[in-house]
Parts: sequence; structure tokens; C-alpha cells
Amino acid sequence: MQPESFKPGSDQPDAATPGAAAAQGRQEHERMENYRTQIVFDLSELPEAEWDTLVAAQPGATPFLRHAFLHAMHASGSACDETGWSPRYLTLWAPRAEGGERLAAAMPLYAKSHSYGEYVFDWAWADAYAQHRLPYYPKLLSAIPFTPVQGARLLAEDEDARRCLLQCALAVAEQSQLSSLHVLFPDEHEAALMEDAGMLMRHGVQFHWTNPGYESFDAFLATLSQKKRKNIRAERRRVADAGITFRQLRGPEIDEAQWRFFNRCYRQTYREHHSTPYLNLDFFQRIGAAMPQNLLLLVAERAGQPIAASLVVYDDDPARSTLFGRYWGALEHHPCLHFETAYYQPLEFCIAQGIRTFEGGAQGEHKMARGFLPVATRSAHWLAHPSFADAVERFLVRERQGIDAYLDELNDRTPFARG
Repeated sequence: MQPESFKPGSDQPDAATPGAAAAQGRQEHERMENYRTQIVFDLSELPEAEWDTLVAAQPGATPFLRHAFLHAMHASGSACDETGWSPRYLTLWAPRAEGGERLAAAMPLYAKSHSYGEYVFDWAWADAYAQHRLPYYPKLLSAIPFTPVQGARLLAEDEDARRCLLQCALAVAEQSQLSSLHVLFPDEHEAALMEDAGMLMRHGVQFHWTNPGYESFDAFLATLSQKKRKNIRAERRRVADAGITFRQLRGPEIDEAQWRFFNRCYRQTYREHHSTPYLNLDFFQRIGAAMPQNLLLLVAERAGQPIAASLVVYDDDPARSTLFGRYWGALEHHPCLHFETAYYQPLEFCIAQGIRTFEGGAQGEHKMARGFLPVATRSAHWLAHPSFADAVERFLVRERQGIDAYLDELNDRTPFARG
């Protein structure tokens, strides 16, 4: 399908309208005229180098925003029309002085036919629409498929382009006649822009571990309360006593057989939870070939045979320095094997490499007992139907109060030794 151009609507304030709102509207309209806006249905039609240059310039850049990662999602069939993730990448193009155009801003955007793989739950909103015989799906969603990681969503070369991109996204949502627009896990600055633009803000909680410069895993343990320290040592001892050892494989060291083994583990874990895996072997092979510098495979072995694995994604750029816990699976069950493979082994890697933050993924209070602390997350929402928008806004006010109380409670239960 060919990309289509989009022209922001004629709903800008009239130039003759008095007041500051009209002046602001004129300025936004003038800024918009500096760009050509295009919706792109196939990421492969966007130049990879320009996309990645734009990503690298963002304070909230993550490896999941890279062209190779997103393209692997689509090309592998993991996130595509057939699975309910229909790409609608929103792009702004600016003229080059020497002729031609450059990619000035871009937003990963999808038309979604369901709410799976998002980690910000709006099923109740969809049910309310259905009860009133109104369509909630398809909806517009800006997110990284199956990836609850905070980061940039408004990729832009400067602040003007960022604001224009957001206005374009809202205009696209309004003119599309779809129910809503949702932006999941934007960074703090972008969330503020979205709230200023009238989007409704929703808050959630994740658990992140931070590294102030630990010299060893034991040095980290020494900062925890005695009970937490004792429990972690006991968990690690149970794994070691079962004769389980570990190998750390950087991306270039992961060969075809290891990718196949990891995929077996990943699928087995979904099967045991009576669920369908979102990703497939082709996806893992594609990111293994395209971005090995960001991948670490932790393989658990017993009696010389691999039995479990955890795949983590990391960015050791000093400006970001973050490891993201992502995918795990096991072919054998052993007490505490999950904690060792998905948490303690990655923590040792972070300490050895000087990586400052480990984002453990969505939810999971059990992470606190392992040194992870609660962090507030954000999402932004726009609903076309005025009555539903009002109802959701009232709900979010009540939910925010509950989230704030929950965060206070969690912070009172710190795993670290006091004083």
C-alpha cells in the first residue's frame, strides 16, 4: 500500500478571532505549513538511516524505537494487519536547502482492533462503548508493540516539529472518525506536551532497579534489609544446589541453534499459561541479525544441557545506560530458576558493565523484594465522544488518587536497609 499524504484540517482558529487563543492558533498553523505530512503504512518505505538518526537525537531514545526493531515486528508477522496492529506511521517532512526532503518528525502509530499487547488496560472502556452500542475498535495507538517501556513517541528534530507532530496526530484522530487516540509510555516531557494539548493523563506503576556504582553483587546485597538479603542468597543457593550454571551470550555470540532453543523456551512458557505468544522465531532472528549489540541471552544449563533462557535488551550508551528485562522461558521447572535467570543474572551483568538502570517490565510487586523500586508511568488519551471523554476523565481522577496512595504504600515498604 502506498503512503498517503494528510493535510491538517481547516479547524484552526479563524485569523479574525480576537484573543491569545487565535494568535496561538495562527502560529501553529504557520508552523504546520512548513511541513508535508504523510501517513506511511509500511516502515520499509521510510529510510532507515534517517529514522535512526531521528531516534538517536531524542532524550527518550531506546533500542525499541530503532527501525530494525520495529521493522522486525512487522516483517515477522508479529505486529501487522493480521494480528490487529495496522501500521499508520505519522511523518513530517521538511524541505532541504539543497533540494529534496528530510524526515523532520515521526510517530509510531497503529490502528488497533483490540487491546492485547499494550499493558495499559482499557478493556472496561471498550465494554462501556459496547454496552452503548458504539464502536471502540479500531482505535489509534502510539506505542511499541508488546513493549511496556517508557521513551520517546514524538520523534522530532526540534521542539517546533515535536509540537506540530502532536497536533497532527490529534487532527488525524479527529478526522479518522475512530473512537480514540492513545499514547502509551511517553517520556515525561512528551507527556506534559500531551496534557497541555488537552489529552487525558493516566498513571501506572512499574519497578526499576538503579545502580549507583556497585562494585559487586554482594555490595548491592549489603544495601538491602537483612531479611531481603537472606532470602536472595537462599534463592540463589537453591538454583546452584540443583547443579544449574549460566552462560552469558552477547548478541554476536547467539547462533541459529541458540535462537531456536530460546524460542522453544519462550513458547513453552506461554503454553503453560494457556496463552498465545506474541512473537515468533523470525522476529528474534531478525533482531539478532540487525541489532546484536543490544542483545544479551542468559542461558541456564544443567548436566551440560540448556534448560532455560532469558533475553534482555540493553543500551550501554552513557547518556542512557539501561537494561530492559524482556523475554524468558524454561523447559524444566526448578525452584527460583525464574528469579535467577530473569533478575539476578541480568543484575550481575548491569553491575559488571556499569549499567545504571534495569527496567524489569510491567507490574510485579515481587520485584521489590529483589531491590527494584516503584516508578510512576504515564499514558495519554483522547476520546472523540464528549460524554465518554468526560466519564473517562472522572475515572482517571479517582484512579490517580489510588495510584498515588499505592505508590506511598510501596515506598513505605522499601527493601533497602533504613538509615
